[in-house]
Amino acid sequence: MGDLSSLWPYLALLLVGVLPNEAWRILGITVGRSLDEKSEPFVWLKAVATGLLAAVIAQLVLSPPGQLASLPISVRLGATLAGFLGFLLLRRSTLAGLLIGVGALVFPG
Repeated sequence: MGDLSSLWPYLALLLVGVLPNEAWRILGITVGRSLDEKSEPFVWLKAVATGLLAAVIAQLVLSPPGQLASLPISVRLGATLAGFLGFLLLRRSTLAGLLIGVGALVFPG
């Protein structure tokens, strides 16, 4: 039998990181089943989340951090547009929009 003291970091990660997260996830699933997607509070919450996402994307495009700032604004805007069009054309697939947008940034020509 090995030294059990080397397992304490993993146990701590499980107790402090994973289990509390799973409790909230299970609670969210349980409560979420009874929510009506068309209720006014839920529509408002979706609007706020969409607005925050749009603000983050705008900040990344217009005031980018790190290496992204070395790309011209036209490339950043073009990649954003390409990703959005990919999202719309491929049945509103978030993954497709993301991959197309990143591909347009990596291969701008």
